[in-house]
Amino acid sequence: EKDTRSGVIERDTKIVYPGKPLIMSLILPGLGQLHNKEPLWKPGLFASIEVGSMFSIFYANKKADELRREYQEFADDNWNLFNWWSFTKNGPTSDAQWVNGRHYAEEGFKAMRNFSGTHHLTLYLTGELVNIFNTELISSDSLDMLSNYLESGDISLVRDRHFYENIGKYDQFVGGWRDARNEWYWQEKDVGDSIEILIKKPYKENYLVQREDSNQMLTLAKYSITTLLFNHVISGLEAVWTSQRMAREKQKYETIETDLSLMYNPNNPAGIGGLSLTINF
Repeated sequence: EKDTRSGVIERDTKIVYPGKPLIMSLILPGLGQLHNKEPLWKPGLFASIEVGSMFSIFYANKKADELRREYQEFADDNWNLFNWWSFTKNGPTSDAQWVNGRHYAEEGFKAMRNFSGTHHLTLYLTGELVNIFNTELISSDSLDMLSNYLESGDISLVRDRHFYENIGKYDQFVGGWRDARNEWYWQEKDVGDSIEILIKKPYKENYLVQREDSNQMLTLAKYSITTLLFNHVISGLEAVWTSQRMAREKQKYETIETDLSLMYNPNNPAGIGGLSLTINF
């Protein structure tokens, strides 16, 4: 038995490179969608997120820097070394040491009565003090030894990041605020097995609010950077997925397979009974 079969297969020979739209979108979100000829709202969406994120980063960082300069100027005007030394040496008034029938002189107010503690400020010495102490930089733990020179002009504070954090965060430094002598107050905080005394002052609270506003802007900038990075990644992945989907759909509808063969007929001396044509698409 002789069976002759012939076939013609037509396929799309266009090669799809998914890496191209991926790289395009990683560089500029939405560009891969344009390459895939997707609806304009898609590249427009990714481009809008890109522009919005970049604007948010720029604005938040600029605003945070402005607020930082403002709270630092506020601290420079309202916190000084002499106030801190004077208040810490004298300590809270005797009447204020009694809170709800309990004596806090050695407990809740202890941090306000010591120059040394868990943290310290850095002092910069000039003039004769450099020769006396054989150093230009010295810890505030030694402030009591420097008390006679506080108004000499040879002692200044190193106003670095730690300084601006410490004076607002730790009770050890509350005495340096301008309103420390007459306007400080406390709040009790239940921490489970004990009561914690929180020392507060109007100037200090104002300062903390200003710092928090600046930190919130920095947080906004961080979230905006995260959004920016995710926008690039999601745009790239979406471009690859769409590119592959479109390639599969095109292959499905444009691929045509044909089969042309002779039909066998035993009653025909030549054995040919006709032609068979099959089309698959």
